[in-house]
Amino acid sequence: MVPINLSGKNGIVLGVANDRSIAWAIAQALSAAGARLALTYQGERLKDRVERLSTSLDNPLLLPCDATDDQQIEQVFETLRQEFGEISFLIHSIAFANRDDLSGRFVDTGREGFRLAMEVSAYSLLPLVRYAAPLMSGGGSVVAMTFDASQRVYPGYNVMGTAKAALEHAVRQLAAELGPSAIRVNAISAGPLETLAARGISGFRDMRHAHAEKAPLKRNITTQEVAQTALFLCSQLSTGITGATIPVDAGYHIMAV
Repeated sequence: MVPINLSGKNGIVLGVANDRSIAWAIAQALSAAGARLALTYQGERLKDRVERLSTSLDNPLLLPCDATDDQQIEQVFETLRQEFGEISFLIHSIAFANRDDLSGRFVDTGREGFRLAMEVSAYSLLPLVRYAAPLMSGGGSVVAMTFDASQRVYPGYNVMGTAKAALEHAVRQLAAELGPSAIRVNAISAGPLETLAARGISGFRDMRHAHAEKAPLKRNITTQEVAQTALFLCSQLSTGITGATIPVDAGYHIMAV
């Protein structure tokens, strides 16, 4: 099998937080395949952490980006236009909800907490793709990260499940609109992974145990398996796939009992 080669391709990965994040595993896989990357960080608190990680990549671009700030988003893509000219892919691995809105009752979710979760976790894909699309004149690939809670009830996930459902619909809507421009938009539904964000989910260890016990492969997945799927979706091997939500969960999603 010929290895995937992204030499000469440029792209942006949003959502790198630390060395255990899904976005970081994806960035490593894309860089190893030859792509040049831009990585974003939100605020000075994360800048140093992302800078340290980026030293292992080949000449990456580091850019501040608050996904709730339209001016920052616009500036990110203006910088990409100046530095890269064009991009071939965008990785959206951004999500946030207030801890209280995850641990409490869903019915008690406040208006502001609901809005924040939806804005960061789902709506943010729209302005990012709006500015990315003009830089994908030769076509491109957008990959968003989702989770099975978009379809089913997971205790401790609450409003984030609602946000992921909205994100998946946005993926399908964008795929339909951008298809004529040869821009593909897909999502990866990853099984539970031990990321920093996952620590905020009540009963997360029990969730991982249940997944491993019930999944046909009888194990949990790795961030590398998610990264390899993202690499595939960013490559020429997946040019016929758009609007899809691809499960990478050791088969858990097919099981009923």
